[in-house]
Amino acid sequence: QVQLVESGGGLVQPGGSLRLSCAATGFTFSSYWMYWLRQAPGKGLEWVSNINTGGDMTYYADSVKGRFTISRDNAQNTLYLQMNNPKPEDTAVYYCAKVNHTGYALDYWGQGTQVTVSS
Repeated sequence: QVQLVESGGGLVQPGGSLRLSCAATGFTFSSYWMYWLRQAPGKGLEWVSNINTGGDMTYYADSVKGRFTISRDNAQNTLYLQMNNPKPEDTAVYYCAKVNHTGYALDYWGQGTQVTVSS
């Protein structure tokens, strides 16, 4: 069955860096666009970034553009989010997700990984 497992979260200082990973199993990873989303305490779900199947098209929310980088390794079935210069407002649970066969909805999510940005 489809499984998405995030890792790499933790406590990071403002201005530091952190890399999140999402290990994918149970489907043909290279055939699907992938997404990162996050949910801050007391707030709704927010789209962060997404990437096409080949990894050469990437999109970012304005709030993270220029600081975060999404990438993927199709040989390793792994999605990444490199977080540089994080800010306290980036504190959230981060989720990876895959699109469904139509490409217009997300059908599987990971369990999330907590990122806390604080000095």
